[in-house]
Amino acid sequence: MPQDISTISVMIVETNSSMRTQLRNMLSMCGITQVNLAVTAGVAIRKLRELNFDIILCEYHLGDGQDGQHLLEDLRSHHLIPLWTVFVMITGESSYERVVSAVELAPNDYILKPFSSDLLLERLSKVLTKRDAMMPTYKLIEAGNLLDAIESCRRGEEQYPQYLIDFLRLRAELHLAAGQNDEAQEIYKQVLEQKAVPWAKLGLAKTLFLQKRYDEAEAGFKSLIEENAQYMDAYDWLAKTREAMGELQQAQDTLQEAVKVSPHTTRRLRKLGEVSNELGDHETAIKTMSEVVRKGKYSDFRDPEDHVALVKAQLGKGDAIAANATLRDLERSMDGLPKTELCKALSTAMVATQAGDSDAAIAALENAVKHNDPRIGATLSLKKDLARICIEHKRDDAAAEVIMDVMRHAADDDAVESIKNMLAELGRPELGEQLATRIRDEVKDLMSEGARLAQRGDFDGSVRQMMQAVQKLPGNINVLFNASLSLLKHIENQGWNPKFAADARTYIDRVRKTDPGNERLKAITNYFHGLLKKHGIKSNEF
Repeated sequence: MPQDISTISVMIVETNSSMRTQLRNMLSMCGITQVNLAVTAGVAIRKLRELNFDIILCEYHLGDGQDGQHLLEDLRSHHLIPLWTVFVMITGESSYERVVSAVELAPNDYILKPFSSDLLLERLSKVLTKRDAMMPTYKLIEAGNLLDAIESCRRGEEQYPQYLIDFLRLRAELHLAAGQNDEAQEIYKQVLEQKAVPWAKLGLAKTLFLQKRYDEAEAGFKSLIEENAQYMDAYDWLAKTREAMGELQQAQDTLQEAVKVSPHTTRRLRKLGEVSNELGDHETAIKTMSEVVRKGKYSDFRDPEDHVALVKAQLGKGDAIAANATLRDLERSMDGLPKTELCKALSTAMVATQAGDSDAAIAALENAVKHNDPRIGATLSLKKDLARICIEHKRDDAAAEVIMDVMRHAADDDAVESIKNMLAELGRPELGEQLATRIRDEVKDLMSEGARLAQRGDFDGSVRQMMQAVQKLPGNINVLFNASLSLLKHIENQGWNPKFAADARTYIDRVRKTDPGNERLKAITNYFHGLLKKHGIKSNEF
C-alpha cells in the first residue's frame, strides 16, 4: 500500500448483507479496519455529505432502477466526494468493460466477481498509488487554483509516464475550465492521433460546442454514437447541441433514443420531459415526468419542479383530475424544500386557470410571485411558466416583476431572447422589448460608472459600485465578469486583499459554471493567478 494501511478508510455500498459482510472480512484480512457500510445509494449519499473516505467500494446493481454508475455521477456532479476519493465498482458482469468505456464519469477501477482478498488488496494498492501520484494536482483543483493545477499535470506527465493518459485527460478538462479551449483541443487531437479514445473524441466535440460551432460538434457526437450505441454522454451532448441549434424535435428524438438504452437516469428523463413539454408532446411528457416524480420522492436530489412539469403536461392533455392528484402529491411529498411553496402556488394557479376559476388563479399567482425568491434556485423554465400565466390573467405588474428577475439573473442573451419570444407569442412583444431595454440600461449604467471610477483611480468607489451591480444583477455574466475585474484591479493597485480575492474567485467560478465557453475566461483567469504569484499567495490561503 502507498500509505499506512491502518489509516485507509473505506465505504462499502452494497444491498446484499452477505456480500457486505464478505467484503468487510476481505478488507480486514488486508489490514483495513476503518470500514463504513451503506445499504442503499441514498444511505451512501447521506453519509458522504458528512464524511470523506479514501475508497468507495460500490456494487454495480443497487436495485430499484439504481446502479453504481448513477450513484457515481450523482456524487461527482453534486461535488459530494473530493477528487482524491477512489471509486471502485464491483460487478459480476463481464460486459461491464464496455459500459465503463462509454461513460464520461468513469470509476477509478472495477473488479469482476468472484475475487479473492489478495486480488482486492492488489487492485486497491494500484489505484491508491495512482491517486497519490495525482494528489498534488487534486489539491490545487480543490483549492480553485486551475493554472497551477495545469502546470502540476504537466509535471505529472513527465514524472509518471505510466499515468500519462490520465494526466492529459485531466489537463484538457482544466484547460476547458480555465477558458483555454484551444489548448484543450490540442490535447484531444494529440491523444486521437495515437489512439481512437472515446473520451478524447467527446472532449474535442465539446470544445466545438463551447465555441458555438454546432454543426461540427453535432457531427462529432453523432460519430461517437454510431461507434458505440452505449455512449450515453454523447447522446446528452448531442441533444444539448441540437437544442442550442433550435432543433427541439431532433433533441427530443436523441433523448428518447438515449432513454431506450439507459432508462433509469433521472437527469436525462427530466430533460426529455422538459423538451417534450416545450414541443407540446404531452403524452411523452406525462409518461416521462411521471417516472421522474416516482423516482424522486425518496431521492436526496428530489425537486418539486418535477411535479410542476407533470401538472403542465397533464393540463396540456386536458386531464384536470390527474393534475389535481399531482398537486396533492406535491404538497404531501415535497414539504419543507426551498422551492415547494413556489411550485405549489404555480401549480395551483395552473389548475385554477384550466378550471376557469380566475379569482383562485390570481390569488395563487400572487402567492407564487411572493415566493419567487432568487435564492431558491428556480429554473428559467419555471419562471417563464409563472410569467406566462401572469400575462394570461392580465397581471402585467406581476409578470414584469418575474421577467425582470429572470433578466437580472440571465446568464446570457439567449435567456433574455427566450423570454422575449414567449411574450411575442402571447401578443405582448412590446413588454419584452421594454423590459430588456430597461435591464440593458441598468447594466450599462452600473458598469460604465464602475469603469469611470477605476479610470480616475478611485478603486474603492469602483468596487463599491460593482458590488451594488452584483446585488442587483447577480446572475448577469457581464456584471460578474466586470465585478471580478474591478476587485482584481483594486488588488493590483492597492495591495493584497484576501476578501476581494475570494470574492473575485467566486464571481469567476460563477461565470465558468454558467458560461464555460466565455472567451474572456482565459484572460481573467491568467490575470487572477498572476496577482496571486505577484503577492506570493497560495490559493488555499484565502
